[in-house]
Order: sequence, then structure tokens, then C-alpha cells
Amino acid sequence: MDLVTVRTVRMPSHRADLSLAAGERPLAGGTWLFSEEQPDLTGLVDLTTLGWPDVEYSDDTLTIAATCTIASLLRLAPDPGWRAWPLVDRCANALLASFKVWNSATVGGNVAVGLPAGAMTALLVTLDATAVVWTADGGERRVPVSELVLGVRTLDLGDGDVIRAFEVPRRALTATTGYRRVSLSPHGRSGALVTARWSTDGFVLVVTAATPRPLVLRFGTVPSAETLDAALAGYDDWYDDPHGSPEWRRAVSSRFAHELRDEAAIDTDSVAGGAA
Repeated sequence: MDLVTVRTVRMPSHRADLSLAAGERPLAGGTWLFSEEQPDLTGLVDLTTLGWPDVEYSDDTLTIAATCTIASLLRLAPDPGWRAWPLVDRCANALLASFKVWNSATVGGNVAVGLPAGAMTALLVTLDATAVVWTADGGERRVPVSELVLGVRTLDLGDGDVIRAFEVPRRALTATTGYRRVSLSPHGRSGALVTARWSTDGFVLVVTAATPRPLVLRFGTVPSAETLDAALAGYDDWYDDPHGSPEWRRAVSSRFAHELRDEAAIDTDSVAGGAA
């Protein structure tokens, strides 16, 4: 869609050029910005000209730039010990986008839109990622991605703040992950996306698409079915839109949560048996 109200497009080369004026928005892949009318938008600031590396490594962290495209992330060759990596492909395919979209859509853009069905949000929350946010005053802060998305199209970002990157701890990448997804039609938007991560550090369950913001349940070990039921029963904010009713979303999310719990229990029992 043509953005007929846009009058300027700036291409910054340094952070000092990144300050957003009234009516300006940051542009990365643009797959959402160009998908519908943006009546208040008068200028774009192209983040891709800042030259951020797609990924950077340290001893304990994988850093993914906000401007890294989904295609670039899928092409990344994981370390042999990254058992969690299949979740990247699964979450990318949850978006039901063609390779053409993957080549433009960015990881940061998918998170920044703040839609319940944002599968990159599900991926990063499951991997305990932290968002690095450049603040409008020239500072920097870090926010767990699980706390960055506050609701539908609502993020913990101030005016002029920009997501710079996502820091993924390597310990999460070495864990085992699970994935379940459902939609009302074969090629429809996700109605419920439930992911999990488990290791000797514990069991983490994440529900997205069925909830306005990520629901994260953490347990020191794989919980019993009763414990999981009690945790899910304490949540009552299921999303309602044409892609699924709250009652249906609660039901399928609970079913998926128990399937992943069972999968983790079998996996950890087999590991313990092998160690014995």
C-alpha cells in the first residue's frame, strides 16, 4: 500500500541521526507499515542504513539485531549444541509468510507491532531473550521480551525509543523446546501458539496468539498435570477476535500445554534413566 502522507525518508548512518521528529516512525522491513493506512505518518527513518550486524556472538549470548530479517535468521548455522534451534524454523513458519516476506520482514519489526500472533515474540520469550532498547534521550535499557509486549499493539517503549537488538542467553539455546499451533483455517492467523523450553534449569511454558500479551509460566522442574492445571486456571485474559473465541483459545492452549508437559516429562525421564 502506498503511504500517501509520507513526505520524508531519512537514512541515518549514526545513532545521533536517529532522533525521531513528530510524525516519523522507524522503518525496518516495512511489512506492517505498508500493509494498511498510516494517517498520522509523515516521515520514515530507515534503520537498515545503520549497518547493524544481523547476529553477534559472545561467550554466553547470541545477539540478534532488530533489523535482522527472518530469512537471515533462518540461514544462520547454529552451534551443534543448540537443541532449541528447531524452534526458529517453526515460529517462522507460524507466520504463514512466503520467502519473499521473510526476506523483508525483520525480527524486531514482528515484535514491535505487538500483535498477539507475532511468532518472533513467542520465539524470543521462549528463549528468555532480552530486548536492548535505545532510548530517545541517548541512553539504553534492557527489558525482557516477556515484559516488552504489554498488550495488543502496546509495548513498553517511550516516544522515540527504538529496539536495537535481542540478547538470547546460550543456556536457553542448549535446552530442548516444544511447539504447538492451531488456527481456525489451514492458512489462517494463529489462534493459539504454545511453546515450551526445558532442561535441568526447569520448565518454561509460553502462550501467545491466544492471549493479548505473552503468558509465561515457569517451574523449577517439569510440573505435574495438577500443578499445570492450577497455574493455567489462575489466568483469565484470553484474546477475542475473528480468529478465535476466548473459550476455544483457553481450551486448545490448555490441551497443548499438557501435551508439551507430557513431552518434557518423557524426555527428562529418559535423560535421567540414561544417566543412571
